Amino acid sequence: MRFVNTPYDDVFRTLINEVFGERYSGKEKIVFSPNEHFMNRQDGEEGERVSDTSFKIIAGTETKKYHWECQSSADSSMLVRFFEYDTQIALDEGEIKKDVLTVTLPNSAVLFLRCDDATPDRMKIEIVTPGGTVSYPIPVMKSQQYGIDEIFEKGLLFLIPFYIFSHESRFKEYDGDKDKLRELQREYKDITDRIEQLLNAGEISEYTKCTIMDMSNKVLVHIARKYENVMEGVKQVMGGKVLDYEAKRIKNEGIEEGIKEGIVEGKAAGIVETGVDVGLSDKEILDKLQIKLNISLQMAQEYFSRYGK
Repeated sequence: MRFVNTPYDDVFRTLINEVFGERYSGKEKIVFSPNEHFMNRQDGEEGERVSDTSFKIIAGTETKKYHWECQSSADSSMLVRFFEYDTQIALDEGEIKKDVLTVTLPNSAVLFLRCDDATPDRMKIEIVTPGGTVSYPIPVMKSQQYGIDEIFEKGLLFLIPFYIFSHESRFKEYDGDKDKLRELQREYKDITDRIEQLLNAGEISEYTKCTIMDMSNKVLVHIARKYENVMEGVKQVMGGKVLDYEAKRIKNEGIEEGIKEGIVEGKAAGIVETGVDVGLSDKEILDKLQIKLNISLQMAQEYFSRYGK
């Protein structure tokens, strides 16, 4: 379980702010949950389902759960899968007090990489229960509706690898016309220049930059594999393998983050152990954890359960 913010966390904060209208600042904690869930079947067997991303955002004393799926295009089984994922995510952390089971469904959304007139703008799950009917929305994000200027203006850098989908219908044209292919290359040269500017300004890390480049190349190879000129032309601009010096800087960033996490973990262990030794109550220890580490009550409880036994 991670307690140190990473560029990956920032990606999801930006997306959540865009889709759900939240105003997360970057000071919140993101805790990712296992993507594998086991569904109980009527025949008694368990079936495994893997969701794209499931995580919590902890802001002070408030915690919200989110479930995010990335889909090539809409299909009729999408809502069924969402319902299966959401209910299992809720059950994973359900609480039974006396005779009441409480489950909290996550805020769910989907990113469609391809869209047309039939692609919905919003989906909804409606549940008819003996106690009444309840429903919740599944917001839809369509990557092809975002131009490159808007992507950079809103900081939606996660969408850059999927931007190539907006050109997919013209691959054959680019592949057979060198002038039009050069236009595409110029556009991607502008994208790489903007990413480099963000890096030089300290707004993103080398790790984030290389991740965007690597993901962009992987998506490109997947959808343009039949068009060699397009694939090689864009890859030439975006860059191929991560350079040695970049790899070293990425490694050092990871080491630094690990050191920070270790320091926090060590401080938490010391606070709990000292509190237990001097006979402080559980509440007093939790208060000290929150104040000295500037963390939420939920995180303090997690540290206490880890080091207080």
